[in-house]
Amino acid sequence: MQVIHDALSAPDLPNGTILTIGNYDGVHRGQQAVLSHVVERAKAEGLASAVVTFDPHPLSVLRPESKPPLLTTPAQKEALLDQTGVDFVLVVQFTPEFAQTPARGFVRDFLAERLGAREIYVGSDFSFGHRREGDVTLLEQMGKTFGFEAIAVDEVRGQGERISSTRVRSCLGEGDVVLARRLLGRAYSLTGIIVRGDRMGQRLGWPTINLAPDNELIPTDGVYATRTVFPSFPTVFDSVTNIGTRPTVYENYERVVETHVLDFRNDVYGERVEIGFYKRLREEQMFQSMMDLSAQIAKDVETAREFFRSLNELEGSEEEPVGFFTDGS
Repeated sequence: MQVIHDALSAPDLPNGTILTIGNYDGVHRGQQAVLSHVVERAKAEGLASAVVTFDPHPLSVLRPESKPPLLTTPAQKEALLDQTGVDFVLVVQFTPEFAQTPARGFVRDFLAERLGAREIYVGSDFSFGHRREGDVTLLEQMGKTFGFEAIAVDEVRGQGERISSTRVRSCLGEGDVVLARRLLGRAYSLTGIIVRGDRMGQRLGWPTINLAPDNELIPTDGVYATRTVFPSFPTVFDSVTNIGTRPTVYENYERVVETHVLDFRNDVYGERVEIGFYKRLREEQMFQSMMDLSAQIAKDVETAREFFRSLNELEGSEEEPVGFFTDGS
């Protein structure tokens, strides 16, 4: 897969494409279905498949106060798109100037002339261009002039509702990482650098790694059964992750993401890590003593072990939490 940043100004773009347009934040199951169809159609026609996407998120320019926290970092998004088999990711820089671009001009100058679009797949509620004047109907009309076909893709539903990035965000805000995993088709994950903490977990007998997350969206506070991936180790490790302020230990402490990795004692400070979230075990809570806290952690660890044993039996393998960790992500 080739990623072309600032695609509007790039000199060499694929010409003769089957493409889709969208933010593709999260690359959830609904988006995966569109991408799969684009890739299949491109292979059948002997053409290039492409995703036209935007950076930053348009709302960060148009209405910054309404911009949602993104589900994926740019590196995660690119890695996930790469897994779909798409040939090109064309990143359009969304600036205040670009926001003024008329929809017809974008279709004519970029999609039709520069990309030579043959088929364009978008969601039925897709809109684009200055004042959101462009939609599927406009694409269909302009396709007759410029020789491409515009197809509105049926929505994908899960648990009786439409799968969307907004719905995934809602799940994570409620701590429902089980449903988020079903909607995404993988565990939601955080990536980042392991930083030094206060070693309180070590003193309690439950050493932890502390994550400085790259992601904008952190699941709601609580204790989770997670899986942890280190680039330097081939094994995926079961783990227990606490998100919160550690009220038993500190008052008014900063929010942290700390993970006890089961059966793991290596020094990994400064390394990158990926943590996939599988189940919320409980809320974060205050205990009367440090001994009570340590005893609860022991229970959390055993609960997580049992959860993953059951999950492995159900799914038939020790599945990696996300499967898209890339160096430098």
